[in-house]
Amino acid sequence: MTDSKYFTTTKKGEIFELKAELNSDKKEKKKEAVKKVIASMTVGKDVSALFPDVVNCMQTDNLELKKLVYLYLMNYAKSQPDMAIMAVNTFVKDCEDPNPLIRALAVRTMGCIRVDKITEYLCEPLRKCLKDEDPYVRKTAAVCVAKLHDINAQLVEDQGFLDTLKDLISDSNPMVVANAVAALSEIAESHPNSNLLDLNPQSINKLLTALNECTEWGQIFILDCLANYTPRDDRESQSICERVTPRLSHANSAVVLSAVKVLMKFMEMLPKDLDYYGTLLKKLAPPLVTLLSAEPELQYVALRNINLIVQKRPEILKHEMKVFFVKYNDPIYVKLEKLDIMIRLASQANIAQVLAELKEYATEVDVDFVRKAVRAIGRCAIKVEQSAERCVSTLLDLIQTKVNYVVQEAIVVIKDIFRKYPNKYESVIATLCENLDSLDEPEARAAMIWIVGEYAERIDNADELLESFLEGFHDESTQVQLQLLTAIVKLFLKKPTETQELVQQVLSLATQDSDNPDLRDRGYIYWRLLSTDPVAAKEVVLAEKPLISEETDLIEPTLLEELICHIGTLASVYHKPPSAFVEGSRGVMHKRLPARTGSGEGTESPDVGNAAGGSAAEAAPSIIPSQGDLLGDLLNLDLAPPTTTGPPPPTSGMQMGGMDLLGGGLDSLLGGDIGGSPAMGSGFGAAPAVMPASLNAPVGGGLGDLFDLGGGVGMPMGAYIPPKTVWLPAMKAKGLEISGTFARRAGVIQMELVLTNKAMSVMTDFAIQFNRNSFGLAPAGPLQVLTPLGPNQTIEVSLPLSTVGPVMKMDPLNNLQVAVKNNIDVFYFSCQYPISMLFVEDGKMERQVFLATWKDIPNDNESQFQIQDCHLNSDAASNKLQGSNIFTIAKRTVEGQDMLYMSIKLSNGIWVLAELKVQAGNPNYTRNLRKRGVGSVIVYQATKATLKNSIVYLTTFSK
Repeated sequence: MTDSKYFTTTKKGEIFELKAELNSDKKEKKKEAVKKVIASMTVGKDVSALFPDVVNCMQTDNLELKKLVYLYLMNYAKSQPDMAIMAVNTFVKDCEDPNPLIRALAVRTMGCIRVDKITEYLCEPLRKCLKDEDPYVRKTAAVCVAKLHDINAQLVEDQGFLDTLKDLISDSNPMVVANAVAALSEIAESHPNSNLLDLNPQSINKLLTALNECTEWGQIFILDCLANYTPRDDRESQSICERVTPRLSHANSAVVLSAVKVLMKFMEMLPKDLDYYGTLLKKLAPPLVTLLSAEPELQYVALRNINLIVQKRPEILKHEMKVFFVKYNDPIYVKLEKLDIMIRLASQANIAQVLAELKEYATEVDVDFVRKAVRAIGRCAIKVEQSAERCVSTLLDLIQTKVNYVVQEAIVVIKDIFRKYPNKYESVIATLCENLDSLDEPEARAAMIWIVGEYAERIDNADELLESFLEGFHDESTQVQLQLLTAIVKLFLKKPTETQELVQQVLSLATQDSDNPDLRDRGYIYWRLLSTDPVAAKEVVLAEKPLISEETDLIEPTLLEELICHIGTLASVYHKPPSAFVEGSRGVMHKRLPARTGSGEGTESPDVGNAAGGSAAEAAPSIIPSQGDLLGDLLNLDLAPPTTTGPPPPTSGMQMGGMDLLGGGLDSLLGGDIGGSPAMGSGFGAAPAVMPASLNAPVGGGLGDLFDLGGGVGMPMGAYIPPKTVWLPAMKAKGLEISGTFARRAGVIQMELVLTNKAMSVMTDFAIQFNRNSFGLAPAGPLQVLTPLGPNQTIEVSLPLSTVGPVMKMDPLNNLQVAVKNNIDVFYFSCQYPISMLFVEDGKMERQVFLATWKDIPNDNESQFQIQDCHLNSDAASNKLQGSNIFTIAKRTVEGQDMLYMSIKLSNGIWVLAELKVQAGNPNYTRNLRKRGVGSVIVYQATKATLKNSIVYLTTFSK
């Protein structure tokens, strides 16, 4: 009778009966009882109460019973760690059993019991088993090392198991070698920088020798390990390829794909004119074709891998087009993947065959497959220029079928063909227009509208066609609305006299009646272009368009190289690198083909890159994109300074700029070049992300005595407010004159406005809005003009500002674009705010923090410049500067010069440290600044103080 009887019981309350049977003197009865316990455990019943009784059954010579007990232990040891200790003695004893199966079973079970208390007892038995005379025990022990490393990595390293594991790579038994490689690879994945698998030609030779005698899974482990090796030269690469090639004929598809991965990688190092290179290409095709005769699921995995291979080396399968032709009984996922590969392999030699197939597919019943087939015809036209006419003819034949979804897909791909071959196939437009009424899908409608707008001068009734779309404008999708707006503007520029009403109608619908910001913005752009400069509008809207590329869906080359290194894994099925879907630290190592690794893209250590002249900023992401960067998501920028990877950062709340937070752009404010001081010393210390709150360690040497000499720092004067200037003259704003300035009061930035009505009518309903700007300035509330502004009246308004608005780099950086609206119109102007408005009140560093930071920043990051004709002594200068939040941390006198040490903090968290040298009787000051980050942040802080109480602060941020 089979063991299924143990799973059919419906008895309840049988724990007591099982307990009695487990303690029976009869071996058979005891074995039956353990089987019942395992069956109950398997179906989810809690039998943990029987733990002591089951453990007592370990003392037996019966191998089957021992296996059952060990299985129970693995399942319940974690929930009963104290009880599991009872089994340790039996494990240790079993590890010395004469039977190698029992020795291996004991060490395997101990490795599977993930209880910290047991791991320390496992070390000695494991050490013996790693050097056991029986290869079966050694191979089991090798895997156990990886399991133990996962539980307690430090213990494995301290006990020297990793070195023993490396020695097993030279073992005489191929299965031991394979398991040792598998264990080391597993450990290396969780510790990418450990360099455990230090492969060399000798160890590679041993692995290749073991490869021929391993089981299929052992071969996969060894092949995957070989794929991580980089040969010294093309001769070694060829030698490895020759010894791996026989694996291509293996029955297991995983072995075949692993072998393909090794060959694809090592082929990079072979010269293309080598005879063996051509031979290898021919040998790679048959095994890949054979994979397509497996069941559909395996076919799909093979096709996803082949998709990558043909993108890298299409010549491998260029003569195998027929095997990718779709079969009637293929699942849809296999059909779509085959279709994709067919297009990638399409060439002038086989295009007739491919088109005949695709036309046949377009008459199938599966709608998704038909759509993909029609699109494939268009892609063939774009890829193989000689076939374009035949493809267009095929598409016209499909349009004549009047099958709705076929017609719509055909129109979408014909639009792409027009983009690729302008002024070549326009004769088909009449046929397309006949099907206008049947289009109901947004993409097809948008494509048709594009065609009508692009070739409006050739279509007599283009205005009527576009007007028919305009009737239901608000019901259309955004894609169609945008295309319709552009098409009508194109039509107007080509036929201005006939379509003036139409263009006014669409601009009104887009700007006044639409809630979509993209549509509204495009409408305003067109409206202003057409109203201010129709010639410029024509140049912009009707500009010659770039031809679309032959292959818009190829995987990016760097990603493709990485995916080739992961053939046969999930990454090759997802077409994503492992780091995109593997959580935690594992699988995030980026692999490259050999040709890439020799290109100088060093990833060894940041110091090496800097020593070679590399800039940390080149690798760092740009926080604020340039004004022309349309892809930057400017509304969701994280302006916090990035965490750096240098020395361990101290802790505090004061943020330091560890990278170029603003890009270049404020140089124009300085009115001339500022020469930096020559570099002194060197260093590659990365900036800590935050500053220390306190430094308990004694700080000695250098500036150590500086902070005992802080005298002479008096009370600050008030912050300087620049005089008001006219920002918007009345003649440009229909009688409204706006002048103003900026001030900082009690930590709040104020925009001081004076509004004067020089018109003859009353002005009401004032509102204000800022464009995105470098520091995120935005109104903190509405513009408070509570009473109507009569003719010749003036009103002063104070508008509080915040710094949490959207960010975009301006030129110059302190430029602010403003829109003011009233009952008459919307008016635009720009002004420049003084950078001193952004200096915050908590910009005074603690003295020891300042000292530690000043010493930590390399001399290379110091800039020096002169402030001319300033007739203030050091104390007066310090007071004036403190009034504008430039804080003097300490002062000392050296050789008749007063040295003021200062700190500044901007509203976005950037810190600047400064040294001001003032000599009595000398009106010229010397200003030194130190900034964080080697080559990533250069901050020039120019401070000019005059006797007339005007202080101007100019800051430049550049790389």
